[in-house]
Amino acid sequence: MNPADIATSIKDGIGSSLGELAIVFGFGAMIGRLVSDAGGSYRIAKTLIDKFGKKHLQIAIVIASFIIGMSLFFEVGLVLLIPIVFAVALEAEVPMLYLGLSMAAALSATQGFLPPQPAPTAVANALGANIGQVLLIGIVVAIPCVIIAGPVFTKLAQWYAPEAFTIKKTLPAFGEVKEYDLKDTPSFGMSALTSLFPVIFMALTTIYSMVFEGGETPKNPHGFAALMTMIGNPMIAMVIALLFAMWSMGTHRGKTMGDIGRTLENAIKSIAMLLMVIGGGSAFKQVLIDGGVGKAVQNLMSNANLSPILLGWLIAVLLRISLGSATVAGMTAAGLVTPLMHSLGADPVMMALAIGAGSLAASHVNDAGFWMIKEYFDLSVKQTLEIWTVLETVISVVGLLMVLLLNMILH
Repeated sequence: MNPADIATSIKDGIGSSLGELAIVFGFGAMIGRLVSDAGGSYRIAKTLIDKFGKKHLQIAIVIASFIIGMSLFFEVGLVLLIPIVFAVALEAEVPMLYLGLSMAAALSATQGFLPPQPAPTAVANALGANIGQVLLIGIVVAIPCVIIAGPVFTKLAQWYAPEAFTIKKTLPAFGEVKEYDLKDTPSFGMSALTSLFPVIFMALTTIYSMVFEGGETPKNPHGFAALMTMIGNPMIAMVIALLFAMWSMGTHRGKTMGDIGRTLENAIKSIAMLLMVIGGGSAFKQVLIDGGVGKAVQNLMSNANLSPILLGWLIAVLLRISLGSATVAGMTAAGLVTPLMHSLGADPVMMALAIGAGSLAASHVNDAGFWMIKEYFDLSVKQTLEIWTVLETVISVVGLLMVLLLNMILH
């Protein structure tokens, strides 16, 4: 690179990532803390434990995370769900990771395979694949990935990295979790509604878009379409959700604005370091991209003699390992394999899902998600590599095998 361009790359990397994430993270942390401080997370935890029993808690977390993950960015889902999962783990007296890995696996798989998530939607559009088909076949691909990378892999991780599975009473990202008397906490319905408010808005927009707009985001929306597009934007959804949370978990429960202000202040303190770490990772990613790593991978793969599905997956894996961002890896891989797909007559839906699987592999230090998992679960870098990096790779490999199997059955 020209040394004069390095500063611009760093600025662009931090700006492109934190521009949206600062609001989503900041407001998500505030909503989570408001629900937690009012006892809402405790109420949700207690209700889930009573309904499913301690034995089937992982299943409850997987189902909830899968449904939520379909309409939320990975980062947003993590921010909103971790306080609840932590409260469930504390109440059930199990290690946070025991439940947290199933949650993270479900969020990650939906991120890689299911529109309206940004990466699979963008890849499907780039390849000319039908969004509805990508969603339906993506669900079939994602379910085994979540089961194997969630509950099944957790057992394996407990065996080879037992020191990570300790029961923690506090997490630095959330501070001390208070004790509550159940009768003093908000109702389950109000707690769940406040926690999932952004999910509901984004889900409504997605359904509207699929029914009335054919799954596409309208280019110049007017009237009701414009309103639906606005409330489905993660930033707007978070702003409205935070205002609702300040009422439902604050003033509605007799708290003063001073009490609410202190809760919000503590929430922001807890994620300040996290935002800086993510900014650093994003700067690193942008320098790699601008330095021509994507082009190098393209040249490396141009003469490979493989099936297009396998090649799409492999290019996405190489880009993911070198660039960090799953979305960037997926989009770049889609651009690289489009000519090949057309010349060999491969199914665009299968190509999109194979690239989605490849873009999730081997999350490591140049991926913002890696640092989120490390900070939120209070792990060391070594433990995060041992557990999270392997979990993401399991999803990627199982996803590829499912796509190859379905491609044989359907073609």
